[in-house]
Amino acid sequence: MSQREEDDVTVTEDLVVLVDDDGTPQGTAPRAEVHGSDTPLHLAFSCHVLDGQGRLLMTRRALSKRTWPGVWTNSYCGHPRPGEDLEAALHRYADHELGITVRDLRPVLPDFRYRAIDDAGVVENELCPVYVARTDDEPRPRADEVAQHVWADPRDVLTAVAAAPWSLSPWFVEQVRALPAGAWT
Repeated sequence: MSQREEDDVTVTEDLVVLVDDDGTPQGTAPRAEVHGSDTPLHLAFSCHVLDGQGRLLMTRRALSKRTWPGVWTNSYCGHPRPGEDLEAALHRYADHELGITVRDLRPVLPDFRYRAIDDAGVVENELCPVYVARTDDEPRPRADEVAQHVWADPRDVLTAVAAAPWSLSPWFVEQVRALPAGAWT
């Protein structure tokens, strides 16, 4: 049974890891309850996935998402479970949300942190290492996670961030602006 199938049939409490300003774990909280108007700092991750042609997978968040519904963003994001290795969480989410296998994971912004407030007043407050990965798979996204996806030329992504940052998730815009040269190669 794949991880995607196990996640669909296994009921587990979905906890996030709360951290202090230095990234030291300070406990846990249910993911469904932690995102609100006073969201505590917690551990997350973002991943930018490239295909064999060097294109970046961008996703549009499902309209049912609690925060930033329908907004275009990076390939996928998530929260590692307490005690879960970050790279294991990256693999788990790639399979669960997009139906893909990723390889060649590499951290490009290991200390990335952001805080943003959406139109409904929900705060994102995350210590969110950013990774780049590769895949040979065509995404088969879950409808409750991803409304649309596209393989984009990185130059077009840079143009979109410069011309219309309001059309993208705030964390993705900040990540793109902070990425070191050559991060998507």
